[in-house]
Amino acid sequence: MLRGSRRIGTRARCARNRTFGRTAMTQPQDTTVAFVGLGHMGGPMAANLVKAGYKVLGFDLAPAALEQAGKDGLTVVSSSDEGASQADVVITMLPSGKHVIDLYNGGLLASAKPGTLFIDSSTIDVADAKTAADAAVAAGHRPVDAPVSGGVSGAAAGTLAFMVGGPAENFEAAKPLLDVMGAKVVHCGDAGVGQAAKICNNMVLGISMIAISEAFVLGEKLGLSNQAFFDVASNASGQCWSLTTYCPVPGPVPTSPANNDYQPGFATALMNKDLGLAANALQANGVDGQLGLHAAEIYTRFMEENGGKDFSAIVTDIRDRSNEAGK
Repeated sequence: MLRGSRRIGTRARCARNRTFGRTAMTQPQDTTVAFVGLGHMGGPMAANLVKAGYKVLGFDLAPAALEQAGKDGLTVVSSSDEGASQADVVITMLPSGKHVIDLYNGGLLASAKPGTLFIDSSTIDVADAKTAADAAVAAGHRPVDAPVSGGVSGAAAGTLAFMVGGPAENFEAAKPLLDVMGAKVVHCGDAGVGQAAKICNNMVLGISMIAISEAFVLGEKLGLSNQAFFDVASNASGQCWSLTTYCPVPGPVPTSPANNDYQPGFATALMNKDLGLAANALQANGVDGQLGLHAAEIYTRFMEENGGKDFSAIVTDIRDRSNEAGK
């Protein structure tokens, strides 16, 4: 998670009259956004744009997502291409790089007006992000990759962190919308570098959650209560986000998924995906990332039966395996 933010008045004011076209100054009500992918993350993100005054054309393959989009004030369209043809900005939130590239090349780029701003907030491989950006540029558009951190609660609250890759002028054009949907927006570099930041961040998150979970289970074996360990580590050198904000055991942090039967949150399946991307990047770039690779293996094993649980539920697997080993 990226921390620190500067919130700016109402969401409508977040736009601050920035530029969406190449020259024209716009207000949210003058900007039409096509949003493709209205799932657990995309739906609330699009709804926040509506609240800020943007006209949002929404499309998703799931009927339930479209029904909720209508309730949230989006104008539901019959296809992604229909939305893109009417939009100044196209935002995508999709499961994988293949989905993004196939959608771009399957008609989305061709349907859009020249110079359309394309914001891809999916979490995908760096190479796929660069391929998508190259395709958008070749079609005469302005792309950025802008993956997010903050989970479903952050999407609903408009407090996501955006890690953005792409030319500076494209970043500046995208920032007013990202400011509406998030609390922290960072320009990380050229095309694909936003995805690089997301992959690196979530590798740290996965590793740290495993470490904190192992420490809780070890403390339990040694007769240390979870609350006592939390009180010490949260004020000592073991302090980290996985402990103080997302504590994997019930009790110390009432808002953590551990207190809601590990309902996500950030699902294990998503952490497994992100660690897989990190593992691929480590190997492709010759990095001796032993902890990152091992974390990916641990979450792959855990996901087989627990993909729908929050990723912090890894503590239950560590505890169960420890108890089995002790028999």
